[in-house]
Amino acid sequence: MMRLVRSGFEMRRIWRWVVLVILAVVISAVIWFLIPLGPLDGADDSLISGENVLVDDDPWLTFTPIDQAATGLILYPGARVNPVSYAPAARAIAEEGYLTVVVPMPFNMAVLSPNRAEEVIAAHPEIETWAIGGHSLGGAMAAQFANTHRTVTKGVILWAAYPGVNTSLRNGGQAVQVVYGTSDCISTPEEVLATKVRLPADAEIVAIEGGNHLQFGWYEGQAGSCAPSISLADQQAIVVESAVEFLDDLDR
Repeated sequence: MMRLVRSGFEMRRIWRWVVLVILAVVISAVIWFLIPLGPLDGADDSLISGENVLVDDDPWLTFTPIDQAATGLILYPGARVNPVSYAPAARAIAEEGYLTVVVPMPFNMAVLSPNRAEEVIAAHPEIETWAIGGHSLGGAMAAQFANTHRTVTKGVILWAAYPGVNTSLRNGGQAVQVVYGTSDCISTPEEVLATKVRLPADAEIVAIEGGNHLQFGWYEGQAGSCAPSISLADQQAIVVESAVEFLDDLDR
């Protein structure tokens, strides 16, 4: 009898520990999920309006040029990345005359609201031509949006990103630019280039020598990232220059 009682007590103790371990794992996962990456110091300086660009941070990060073209760009952030991490690049693109909107996502996950660009487009009837883009998972969701909104979006910009297996931009009639870093260990060059079959034959492919995954934004701390051999400033300059040239062609 004593042996049975002791056995039942030991089983309850084991199950108590199992439950505590499961709770600890769940709580850790929730904390990991809710705490975004970035931004680095200085990124929020781009949220200050200036002579050439007006900035509004509600409900999106909207960068409106004083001398605005009829073309705009919507950007989806990468997974778990604070949208302010993309403010410097968005601000620099807007400085060249293009309305640029970084769209915050539920729990910083674009996959939870891939059609949020519809709200941005509806709010800016003055824009005649739209491009949509994004970084990493945000880029995949931007490609998905473009695929289902072909009459609305004329261009797609993918930063360290590629269309998902159920998304093809090949015959969508949209211009596409893909920019990747050769030192990216998260969206590897091999993964990016393997999806060219889901892109238009004339898609523009831009390789940033020594660029990594994180430096498409201003943030750090992402697991699995490799170190770059190019500075943040230099990689951002290539990202912005490529986007502006793409938008210039689209605007014409």
